Amino acid sequence: MKDTVRRRLRNCRRRIRRRLRKRQWPEQRRRLFRDHNVHYEVGDKARGLRAGGLGTFHLMVRQLGLADAIDRVLHLLKRHLPYFESDHVLNLAYNVLAGGQCLQDLESLRTDETYLDALGAPRIPDPTTAGDFLRRFGTADIDALQRVINEKRVQVWQQQAAAFLEHAVIEADGTLVPTTGECKRGMDLSYNGVWGYHPLVVSLANTQEPLFIVNRPASRPSYDGAAAYFDRAAALCRQAGFRDISFRGDTDFTQAAHLDRWDAQGVRFVFGLDAQPNLVSIAQRLPGRVWQPLTRPSRYEVATAPRRRPVNVKQRVVVRKGYTDIRLAGEQVAEFNYRPGPCNRDYLVVVLRKQMVIEAGGQKVGEETRYLFYITNQWGWERTDVVYFANDRCNQENLIEQLKNGVRALRAPVNTLEANGAYMVIAALAWSLKAWLALLQPRPRDRNGLLTMEFRTFLAEVVLLPCQLVRAGGRVLYRLLRWNPWVDVLCRAVDVLRQLWFP
Repeated sequence: MKDTVRRRLRNCRRRIRRRLRKRQWPEQRRRLFRDHNVHYEVGDKARGLRAGGLGTFHLMVRQLGLADAIDRVLHLLKRHLPYFESDHVLNLAYNVLAGGQCLQDLESLRTDETYLDALGAPRIPDPTTAGDFLRRFGTADIDALQRVINEKRVQVWQQQAAAFLEHAVIEADGTLVPTTGECKRGMDLSYNGVWGYHPLVVSLANTQEPLFIVNRPASRPSYDGAAAYFDRAAALCRQAGFRDISFRGDTDFTQAAHLDRWDAQGVRFVFGLDAQPNLVSIAQRLPGRVWQPLTRPSRYEVATAPRRRPVNVKQRVVVRKGYTDIRLAGEQVAEFNYRPGPCNRDYLVVVLRKQMVIEAGGQKVGEETRYLFYITNQWGWERTDVVYFANDRCNQENLIEQLKNGVRALRAPVNTLEANGAYMVIAALAWSLKAWLALLQPRPRDRNGLLTMEFRTFLAEVVLLPCQLVRAGGRVLYRLLRWNPWVDVLCRAVDVLRQLWFP
């Protein structure tokens, strides 16, 4: 980073801290939102761009060689008049990074001369052309695109410290993508009566990266095809150099027919099991001495003094209206050996017993016991560790939520199963670029902050930064016009990217 840039960042930081410092204000005679004599004019020489952080991702794509790799593998266009396959893919991904929420938002970008100059593009595809490109995808083409993206993902992983490659945790889950359209091929009716699609999302829990997204009709069960993508995700992690691999999923992903094969390959797994009558009967026959109380760890450590919990308004309403309420009274864990029908060996089953109290109008009216089961091949783990590890799978729900409503990748903007699947993969590339930017940060605090940041916040703080675009001397200069703490991180990231070389 240049000394001039470093000095300007320091001055920006000093000025904003001075404005926001704690002070004892005197009584004000004028409101702080004051009236101004506002005028507008259109600039001639100065060019402004609202997505000043986009240049960092364009640089990352170049350093990774992602566009070249896409053009080598993806062959959907007979002639390039004028666009290449990578132009279309990056056009859709950059639309998401520029704050776009649908294909129609491409129209505002293609009429923004500064945006086109920032990408060095004479023009970009319009929404209709982008939709036509998506409809050219077949299943093999989507698979090829995901393979290219994952090859670049592995290159980023291999830039990490040795501790990063210690243990990979792979998760899978399905989610419904509803649509009000009536002519979208491949859509179906889901179990709860919603028309749409049911994509499978296979992700790496360590970094919350979507490794595979597979679009399916809404009528397909969650586990449909999951075993094959677990295998592909494990092969990807082995290619990157991960030493241990674990699979994790809820009761729909037990995959009993594959447990012996995964165990023989040295893959760890923790899956939920449905509370079938035979398992419940085994748990009920366990002697009382084998049950161990489960104490949940606190969500966070109190840094100062504990605060008094506010009044539970919901609970007061439930009591006042006499509603039936089920409350958790205690949790215990135990374990036993169990051999699923398709398996040839025993595995460890950890059972979580939840003791519930049923209340009506604030008065106890009954009790209930529920059992949750987890199957694993990790005989040396504490039973509580198995439960905590399985419960951490809930973080994948946060990833799916971000892909759905933050990135808006899990949408169905076009009219075929494959085209919508291609859109999901391409739009999710924007989230992967965010994760790669985080992984390439030299400071752990910056890395963790970016990895856990919601996409909407990420756009506001890192990407949608107003800037002046200057083209001179064979270079494109993004002169940022706004400062926040993440601007420092962005400037350091550019220096890091320039020093990296990916073969």
